[in-house]
Amino acid sequence: MSNINEIRMQVMWNRLISVVEEQALTLLRTAFSTSVREAGDLSAGVFDPKGKMLAQAVTGTPGHVNTMAEAVLQFIAEIPRENMFEGDTYVTNDPWKGTGHLHDITMVSPSFKNGELIGFFACTAHVVDVGGRGFGADGKSVYEEGIQIPIMKFAERGNVNMDLLKILRLNVREPNQVIGDFYSLAACNDVGHKRLVEMLDEIGLDNLDTLGEFIFSRTHAAMMERIASLPKGEWSNEMITDGYDDQILLASKITISDDVINVDFAGSSGMSKWGINVPMIYTKAYACYAVKCVVAPDIPNNSASLAAFTVSSPTNILNAQRPAPVSLRHVIGHMVPDLVLGGMAKAMPGKIQAEGAAALWNIHISVRPQEGREGRHSEVLMFNSGGMGARPTLDGLSATAFPSGVHTMPIEATEHTGPIVVWRKELRPDSGGDGQYRGGLGQIIEIAPAEGHEFDFSAMFDRISTPARGRDGGEPGAPGVVKLDDGTKLRPKGWQHVPAGRKLILELPGGGGFGNPKDRPLSDREADIKKGYITGEQK
Repeated sequence: MSNINEIRMQVMWNRLISVVEEQALTLLRTAFSTSVREAGDLSAGVFDPKGKMLAQAVTGTPGHVNTMAEAVLQFIAEIPRENMFEGDTYVTNDPWKGTGHLHDITMVSPSFKNGELIGFFACTAHVVDVGGRGFGADGKSVYEEGIQIPIMKFAERGNVNMDLLKILRLNVREPNQVIGDFYSLAACNDVGHKRLVEMLDEIGLDNLDTLGEFIFSRTHAAMMERIASLPKGEWSNEMITDGYDDQILLASKITISDDVINVDFAGSSGMSKWGINVPMIYTKAYACYAVKCVVAPDIPNNSASLAAFTVSSPTNILNAQRPAPVSLRHVIGHMVPDLVLGGMAKAMPGKIQAEGAAALWNIHISVRPQEGREGRHSEVLMFNSGGMGARPTLDGLSATAFPSGVHTMPIEATEHTGPIVVWRKELRPDSGGDGQYRGGLGQIIEIAPAEGHEFDFSAMFDRISTPARGRDGGEPGAPGVVKLDDGTKLRPKGWQHVPAGRKLILELPGGGGFGNPKDRPLSDREADIKKGYITGEQK
């Protein structure tokens, strides 16, 4: 290929990424749920006719993007080519064929040009409610966790399946929000298709074949070059997490060979009877993400880059089988990157960040008026983040969602959703682990029902009995705390009650420190005290 053609193909590759970024932004702008429009809990991407991901939007989470990369293949297997038509949109929330739990809706739309199938657009988003027990760990099987939608047609030839919408309306608590998000998902795929056809017309191509070959060949070559530079061998790591009733052991073994990196999760605890199990599709998504962050953070994420990583596991909590409850698969799934990075730190000493809070401190609040009082019933979802682990040359980031990458919702948007008041939301002093480089800080959040209301909430928290560990001599981060303002300690997981007049207090965990605390410059400690990051006890 000539230099001019190389440049032309690279420009088209960048243009394709802009297409899927506009696809994702369409979802952000039109979504009903705050988890999508405010937090960016979504993904969007374009695939070739065989279901291989060509490009993903920058907007989105690894858990959604990397599961979506496999989910499209599931759609192609279920829906024969002869049953695919222009104007179709397909949908599922199957945890084992989608993104790991029922709250995520995945939609796939075939893209046609001049009657030829040239690819697919896919997107995912977390909706506020799918019925059942609600977003929480209390279900004993997936059947209790909400409505299950098999891979099926949301629309055929542009005509929406109204029977599906009727079923949804009778099975979810917030039907207008949920159905609105379904339409938003379908619309974002439609925008992606239109922009792709415009791009192909402009550059004079009938399909994506030539561009796809260029993308995959260049990505594969770059990945092989990076893997070749790594040390070869096997490294293991273990981690304890809070679990539900009992603590959970997570185990991993990383094998780096000449052309592939495998992560195996044998030795991890067995499946839980509570909804913290993780389907393999989600475990694989975050395991691949962790390795890619170390090996090739600058190489675009597509099917060729993901093919350089393999993941294996016997049946256990990280490879849960149907019909295990999986509603909170993210709590354990978000621990997978720290688990994998701990193994990578043994292969590449001095180069890997310390452990962080990892799992989002999501909270689902079901608000209602007190008995005999008038008021609103509402379902409110908040995403909150603890601190990241310190890095080999920098302090950890505070109140930052790693590995998920989502934003927190603005307090104003959250309070608008339902009758609650967020009285306090600020960084938590002394929560970052001490070290040459300090761990990131968690947050302190106080939430109360509005006047005349009370609420139940689903706790989805971890790092309470098992704080984030430091690296290379760094101290652990502070563990999390869940309590009422009268001092009553609450459980880290499960549905619980906050009566009228009381405040729920969440103290989010901090990240672990990196390096010996004695090596931290005095000027940095003085700056931490001045900024309020530490109170003076960490000297």
